[in-house]
Amino acid sequence: MKLRIGIHGLTSCYGCQLRMASVKELLEVAENFEIAYWYMASSKGEISHVDIAFVEGSVSTAKEEEELKKIRENADVLVAVGSCAIYGGVQGMLFGEEYEEIFKEVYGGNKIEFEGRIGEPLKKYVKVDYNLPGCPPEEEEIIYYLATFAIGSYPEEKDYPVCTECRRKGYPCVLIEKNEPCLGPLTVAGCDARCPGYNVACIGCRGPLPHGIAWFDSLAKTFKEKGMSKEYIKARMEIFGKQYEKMDEMIEKVFEDED
Repeated sequence: MKLRIGIHGLTSCYGCQLRMASVKELLEVAENFEIAYWYMASSKGEISHVDIAFVEGSVSTAKEEEELKKIRENADVLVAVGSCAIYGGVQGMLFGEEYEEIFKEVYGGNKIEFEGRIGEPLKKYVKVDYNLPGCPPEEEEIIYYLATFAIGSYPEEKDYPVCTECRRKGYPCVLIEKNEPCLGPLTVAGCDARCPGYNVACIGCRGPLPHGIAWFDSLAKTFKEKGMSKEYIKARMEIFGKQYEKMDEMIEKVFEDED
């Protein structure tokens, strides 16, 4: 029997779903799966039981929290797709009063129908079985995940940094040779070091390394030694890593003697 899959989108740019829709072997993929739900592609359908649910985007409204929980209840396996779903994404950068100020600037005093909140990763609300990283994921990664599920196996998630791929490609180190704030040492691999390959510093769009091995303090110390300020370092690292556990604490530790 074909596995039933559902593809869902919460708060995001929908780039991950677009990448899934543009997979070259999409028709072949469709022959091996029954796509039970994909609102972006069909604009119709109801959430129902599936073998695997792929969910893009962060949770930024009460309605999305409710939808996510319904998806989880109806899925045997749930895969968080992309940096927004796994880490909260760019929209997860704001906290507390800063969020309130931005919200007021955008909406003013107008009443809105939904309860807005800071974008948060799926794992804060439901159990996530697997993470498919990327912003968006690479095509071969999508195929790999689908292929493993199709044969009754499971995908192995990457736990090594972009630097590994950068060295493998023989690219010059942007951090060492250009003194630019490259986040490759903290960022989960899978992009083949695309940006460093063009002599551009990694901004960490694929999100921090999992399992607590993203050493923000070590890299912050290196940035500090190169003359970068705490404010600049935090701003750089917070774009995709704001909600990484103990990130702020690790950076503050590097500068505690100056405070």
